[in-house]
Amino acid sequence: MKIILPDGMIQETEDELRAIRHTASHVLAQAVKRLYPEAKLAIGPAIDDGFYYDFDREGGFTAEDLAKLEDEMAKIVRENLPIKPFVLPRDEAVALMQENGEPYKAELIMDLPEGETISFYRQGDFTDLCAGPHILYTKGVKAFKLTGIAGAYWRGSEKNKMLTRIYGTAFANKTDLENYLTMLEEAKKRDHRKLGKELGLFLFTEEGPGFPFFLPKGMTLKNTLIDYWRQIHQRENYKEVSTPVILSRKLWETSGHWEHYKENMYTTVIDEEDYAVKPMNCPGGMLVYKSQPHSYRDLPLRVGELGLVHRHEKSGQLHGLMRVRCFTQDDAHIFMREDQIEEEIKSVTRLIDEVYKCFGFDYFVELSTRPENSMGTDEEWELATNGLKRALDDMGMDYIVNEGDGAFYGPKIDFHLRDSLGRTWQCGTIQLDFQLPQRFELEYTAEDGTKKRPIMLHRVCFGSIERFIGILIEHFAGKFPVWLAPVQVKVIPVSEKSMDYANGVYEKLKAAGIRTEIDHKDEKVGYKIRQAQLEKVPYMLVLGEKEAADGTITVRSRDKGDLGTTALDAFLEDVRTMTETKER
Repeated sequence: MKIILPDGMIQETEDELRAIRHTASHVLAQAVKRLYPEAKLAIGPAIDDGFYYDFDREGGFTAEDLAKLEDEMAKIVRENLPIKPFVLPRDEAVALMQENGEPYKAELIMDLPEGETISFYRQGDFTDLCAGPHILYTKGVKAFKLTGIAGAYWRGSEKNKMLTRIYGTAFANKTDLENYLTMLEEAKKRDHRKLGKELGLFLFTEEGPGFPFFLPKGMTLKNTLIDYWRQIHQRENYKEVSTPVILSRKLWETSGHWEHYKENMYTTVIDEEDYAVKPMNCPGGMLVYKSQPHSYRDLPLRVGELGLVHRHEKSGQLHGLMRVRCFTQDDAHIFMREDQIEEEIKSVTRLIDEVYKCFGFDYFVELSTRPENSMGTDEEWELATNGLKRALDDMGMDYIVNEGDGAFYGPKIDFHLRDSLGRTWQCGTIQLDFQLPQRFELEYTAEDGTKKRPIMLHRVCFGSIERFIGILIEHFAGKFPVWLAPVQVKVIPVSEKSMDYANGVYEKLKAAGIRTEIDHKDEKVGYKIRQAQLEKVPYMLVLGEKEAADGTITVRSRDKGDLGTTALDAFLEDVRTMTETKER
């Protein structure tokens, strides 16, 4: 319930935040029109972490402009202007926007059906096309901040003009705003793009925008995650396969991707026939299932794949490892009988829960239902959706229903994890699919000898391994736990006199399976320690003449500082234990 007090002040509720932010976007637009009347208005919605507004202004805006706009917004808030809705017939609405010199607004209205009633909001001398909701007075926008500037194509199309997007955020009180801004500052320090470069994990080049290059340490991190993935999947009786990256158009027509997903796919021609680079592993998994006959005794059949997929993302949407054009999806496809649906969903849910707890994430769950652009009958969608609901209910899990956001072939359960800054990321998913088994005519022999159609689960734990690595970098601020760190131990000889001993310790660490490096640089020990700290190595072994004479090691922790002197074997056992137990 949204509660707005008579004077325009807000009694804070979670839902009210969107109305505050939507109103803040209008206050921003009014400030722009006051200071820069030549600017043209595009769109200005509330979003999850604030709001934005797109403007067409010659030369765009600068950081200095944002400061002026914030001052003007503050004046509008103090004026406590009432925010009043009104409606107009379509033709009158177009005429109003043309009269006001707002061609983008007029275009939006003209795209609506004739006879449509158009909604506006007025605050003082400013009127904007909008469906709401808003608070009642501008005074309610009492804690806001403009946070950035970016380019944005009109209506998201590269064929249209590039506009200037101004981002901002707003909260119901100044304390919440200050906490959010503090989190943003911390997020900048943890930015995976910055840390990925500093720690030598990955890079992007002009020759491959959106296509990440993993460097040796980044590859170690990625392979460690994959080793963990294989360990838990072998335990749960998954069979691993690999399917081709390029497959023919016929396959994608059968799967429905050519019709429903083609704009996101890269295509090519081979021997005068159309082919596509796979954006998903699923259709290849169908061919794996069809390659041999199956009995009811074989089900459930759990088939896993670490498949490299490619998707055509627009250049403006690319963002480090979080949004790329090429990534590894930790897919699995589970083929099962109808009576096995709920137990398999529970099994996958328990597995995803185990993975997230391993990294210290908590999470919430969304159940997404049938979208408009979908395949299948009402009965199939009802059966699939109810199967997911019952499994979640039986496990006593809280979940949010996200109407109309399922995959085009079936409903899904999405797992949104929270990182150490409280931000949420959608990673794991479970999708129940009746459609692909039908389209590919999959069969199994039932107990009575008849042929039946299996039902399929699509599911991922990490989602995109690349994106999961980006999340982990920011979650841990680059300070990975010992089991995950690309370099677990740095050997630091104090001087040339202890170099032979240091080399021996280094070789023993390597032989024990510990990921280690030795610093041979001709620098002072303090410098070497600082470098290891910057590289965020969990442990440093500082070895001088005393350690060499005693056959001991002096251990320094990344997080706790000097831990004193100990025996090498005891230290090795501790590192092995932390690695095996995945201690954080």
